[in-house]
Amino acid sequence: MNSKVFIANTSPQTILDDYKKLLNDINYKNIFDPKKEIVLKLNLSWTKFYPACSTPPWMLEGVLKTLIEDGIDPKKIIPVENKTVVTNVYEGSVNNKWKKILDKYNVKMHYLTNEKYIKYKPKGKMLILDKIFPRGIMLPNIIFDKNIIHLATAKMHVFTTTTGTIKNYFGMLREIRHFAHRYIHETIVDLLTIQKEIHPGILGLIDGAVVGKGSGPRAMDWEEKNYIFGSGNLVAVDAIVAKTMGFSPENLKYLKLARDLKLGPTDPEVNIKISKTWGFKRADTFASRGQKFIYHKLPERVEKFLLQSIIAPWSYLASSAYHDYYWYNFIGRKRIRRFLKTSWGKLFKTY
Repeated sequence: MNSKVFIANTSPQTILDDYKKLLNDINYKNIFDPKKEIVLKLNLSWTKFYPACSTPPWMLEGVLKTLIEDGIDPKKIIPVENKTVVTNVYEGSVNNKWKKILDKYNVKMHYLTNEKYIKYKPKGKMLILDKIFPRGIMLPNIIFDKNIIHLATAKMHVFTTTTGTIKNYFGMLREIRHFAHRYIHETIVDLLTIQKEIHPGILGLIDGAVVGKGSGPRAMDWEEKNYIFGSGNLVAVDAIVAKTMGFSPENLKYLKLARDLKLGPTDPEVNIKISKTWGFKRADTFASRGQKFIYHKLPERVEKFLLQSIIAPWSYLASSAYHDYYWYNFIGRKRIRRFLKTSWGKLFKTY
């Protein structure tokens, strides 16, 4: 098992070379089947740009540049991302500068909203996913039997406390994946079991150049940390990033479940140790408190009526009103302006 986690210090001046070195340190070529295509699973948590929220452009470029310089045909690189009921993946790929980078390297973006989905019957035992989707677990046909690289960010999440490479696969489900939020920890561990069945090689990268703390994945504050992380085991890299943030992996349900199912270690070997944790704390917003009340306080039948019936669009409108209009305009914009004055913000503007 390729469970060693590699950590590197980085800077805006060296970030592309640092991703190349990180991939080589991980020895990604030995993890992957060289005959297979490579899926790049991007992460879009918001249609709008916000620091640490979605895959940053320097991460995408660093990975693409390395793969192509190593002789991989751009046609064999398949970047994918999906929409949610509250995000627009087409606009998001422009706002986060993905489209510009992909065009530069002649790599085609694959929007999962346009891809064919097929029913997949897992070989391994499921904790919950087969019960949430009793008619079958649907996954995009384009990802099967291909290597995969996760391009995640180091940020917090109101449902899972931390979010990284494991939860990034949640985006492979169709846009009704919010049906699984009540059992999000079990769901993403089931998806990790599935990943190991359908991908010949799996690699997880987490960008911690700029990180998100507080009530993520959208309404966060950000900090510059200047680290990047990577491993051939998703449990390992997510656990180290969680520990670096200041959380014990043992206290994060999805990581403990994954460890107990022998999907990966929560105390892996690392190449360097970060001596001081970041001291992050759990936080909520008005919107996340409402979501948690529905998912964890109300009976499941009431949740289904509110969020899975004909009246469900009320919740999408409420989320958009809070995040896209109130929070972004009255809180987020000030934080973005502050970010754009930093060295990472100046790098973002070059894209």
